[in-house]
Amino acid sequence: MSSKPPSNKEFFLRYASLGSQILAGLGLAVFGGLKADYWLHTLPLFSCALPLLLLTGMFYKLFRDTDKNHQDEK
Repeated sequence: MSSKPPSNKEFFLRYASLGSQILAGLGLAVFGGLKADYWLHTLPLFSCALPLLLLTGMFYKLFRDTDKNHQDEK
């Protein structure tokens, strides 16, 4: 049984959703980092570290998801 390939609309919605998650997450990470830096009286440590941690996690998730889909096609 072969499943029909996903349409362009499904690809668009999937990656548009991922882009929205990255933008919202980055905004919250920078905001939270600025508030933490202000509260702890630190240099912009958290404002830099939190977005980097978020991007690392998001790219890991992206690579894991695309690899799994690539294996399903074989």
